[in-house]
Amino acid sequence: MNQSIIFTDQLSWDENRKVVVFMGQQSGNLIECLVSAGYLQNLSQLQIDDEAMALKVFSEYRFDLEDLAEELIEAEEFNQLGQIEIN
Repeated sequence: MNQSIIFTDQLSWDENRKVVVFMGQQSGNLIECLVSAGYLQNLSQLQIDDEAMALKVFSEYRFDLEDLAEELIEAEEFNQLGQIEIN
């Protein structure tokens, strides 16, 4: 694990985009990371149809998702808005 990337405990559900939003920090810069409901469904084999289920599944797979986000950050796979997307 790269100690220069830290993930906060802050989580939220974006109902419009159907993504869980979590924050990473690298060298003092906040990086918004998004994981889609579809990705969570594929990962868990559970139907993600509301905020409670999305956050529950995210919490169960948090360390794997943070590892994936870390890899994407290190590879500089940012979208046009400077976010990391896990789809």
